[in-house]
Amino acid sequence: MANSKISKKLITIGVIVLLAFILYGSVKGAYNNMVTLDENVSQQWAQVENVYQRRADLIPNLVNTVKGYAEHERETFEAVIAARAKASSVTIDPTNITPEALAEFQQAQNGLSSALSRLLVVVERYPDLKANQNFLELQAQLEGTENRIANERRKYAEVVMEYNANIRQFPRNIYAGIFGFDRKPQFEASEGAETAPVVEF
Repeated sequence: MANSKISKKLITIGVIVLLAFILYGSVKGAYNNMVTLDENVSQQWAQVENVYQRRADLIPNLVNTVKGYAEHERETFEAVIAARAKASSVTIDPTNITPEALAEFQQAQNGLSSALSRLLVVVERYPDLKANQNFLELQAQLEGTENRIANERRKYAEVVMEYNANIRQFPRNIYAGIFGFDRKPQFEASEGAETAPVVEF
């Protein structure tokens, strides 16, 4: 009788230990997967910022080239330079991307896009500028950069979608809540975003 009680206790302890190992493995696997996906979002965000910075770096050369042909367009140049400064000053910590920070970043970038569009309208008035080799090279670089921006934003959307879907699935949603993995925001589509920007001079 005593052996039977000891056997039952050992079986119970064995089952508890086995369940603890299974739970540990489940939590460990889910946690490590969430960390990997979170890092993917941070890494892709760095790529998004990188291409936006590339665009910002092209703008001074573009402004200077246009200035040589259109000196009296001072107000337009100042608007572009101010928008570039604002866009460059808005940065986001990739480990803590909030909807508010992303909206502020996007608003600053949209302001720069708008100012850049006004500058490109100015170009239409100067046929000699449109034929300038330096300007043509900058045009090609800017067009390539706009394409890279669209591509990196698309990749960012994909990794955020994968991350958000992962942390919302059961039982990972419980682990995500315990370990502080929150949903990541997406870019909000701005008006006219359904068509890619066209850089034409």
